[in-house]
This record gives sequence, C-alpha cells and structure tokens, in this order.
Amino acid sequence: MSNTATGAHASALAEFDRTTSRWGQLTMIAALLLSLAGPAYLVFFADLGVTGTMVLTAALAVGASFFVLWFVEPITYYPVLGPAAMYQAFMIGNLANKLLPAAMVAQATIGAKSGTKKADFSAIMAICGAAMVHVLSMLIFVGLLGTWLLSLIPLEVMEVTRIYIFPAIIGAVIVQLVVSAKQPRITFVAVGVALLVVFVLVPLVPALAKLATGVSVLVTAVLAWFVRDRNAAAGKAELVN
Repeated sequence: MSNTATGAHASALAEFDRTTSRWGQLTMIAALLLSLAGPAYLVFFADLGVTGTMVLTAALAVGASFFVLWFVEPITYYPVLGPAAMYQAFMIGNLANKLLPAAMVAQATIGAKSGTKKADFSAIMAICGAAMVHVLSMLIFVGLLGTWLLSLIPLEVMEVTRIYIFPAIIGAVIVQLVVSAKQPRITFVAVGVALLVVFVLVPLVPALAKLATGVSVLVTAVLAWFVRDRNAAAGKAELVN
C-alpha cells in the first residue's frame, strides 16, 4: 500500500512538472508576442519614421545594459523559486523587491529547504498571494482612493518618501536574505564585493556604471561558492520578524 501511494505521489509530481513546463513556455511566448505587438505596430504601421537602424541601436543599448542580469537572475533565483514559480515570477515582475522575499518568508515559515518540492510549492502559493495583495492594493489605494490620499499627504512628506522608500524596501529584502542564508562568510563577501565595485571599479572604469549590479551579483555568486561554510548544519529555517 505504501509503495502504491509513493508511486502515485511521484507520478502526480512528474505530471505537475510536465504540465508546468508546457503551459509555462506557451504562456511566456504569448506574453512575449503581446509585449512586442504594440512596438511592432508603431514601427511598421504608425509612420513615425522609425528605421531598422534605430531599432537595432536601441536593442543593442538595452542589451549592453542588462545582458548580465539576463543570465545572472534566472540562475540566482531558480534554487529558491523552483521551475513553476520562475514562470510566475518572470511573468509578474518585481522579483527582487516583492516575489522573492514573499517566497523566502513562506519557505522559512514552514521550514522548507530550497530545492525541495515543499519549497517549490510554497513559493508558488506565496507568489500567488503576493500578486493578489498587490493587485487588490493597487485597485483600492491607487485606482479608487489614489487621488484622495495624495491630496491628504503634505508635499514635504512625499519628497522624503520618494528618497527613502526604495532603500527601505531593498534594506528589508537584504536583511531577510542574510538571515535566511545563515552564512556570515557569504554576507561579508557580498558587502565587500559591492563596496569594491561601487567605490573602486566604477570610478576606475565609468563605462561599467550600468553593469555594476550585474558584476557585483556575478562576482559574489562565484566567490560565495568557494568560501561558503560547507559544514553548516542544514537546520530548519526560521521566520524573522
């Protein structure tokens, strides 16, 4: 009986992976085509004077700025999110400041270790919850109450908020990542690499300013692999408030 149940469980998980892969790819392709439909219409039918050379130049400029992240982000996020949540995350966006923290908090709450099916499913549900909260919040506090709320906030407060809101969000994400990793060596490496890139590499080579984040992530990932604590106990993760 136990073997039968185990076999059925494994079969269900395999079917889930196949379905996820099939529909995830189709959905991403459909999203790509839809996102390109508007610009393609403007280029070919709106008579705006956009030439192929201009499109190619713009594409190369964007590629030069973000090509490192195109490779680094999927490799970095996959161990935490898993295949199904990866499709969700890259479709929704705001990975680093919303979806990844949501997945990590969910996994920490139930003690799911990254790379397991338990962690994959918790990431899926966390991303669904984060997306629902985001949409509902935008609908209520922006769509319905946005203008009224802005009229109540003094201009000075809004200016200060614009300055500090992004560092506050990223700071909370960094703290959660550090606590979840439980690898002080990696934390010191990440901080050291970031400081060297920002205050040494970028001043010496200003052309790398737009690639600073990608370079920092890539170098940190490589160094962290070699200096990580291989003997650290894989204990149950804990949620940090």
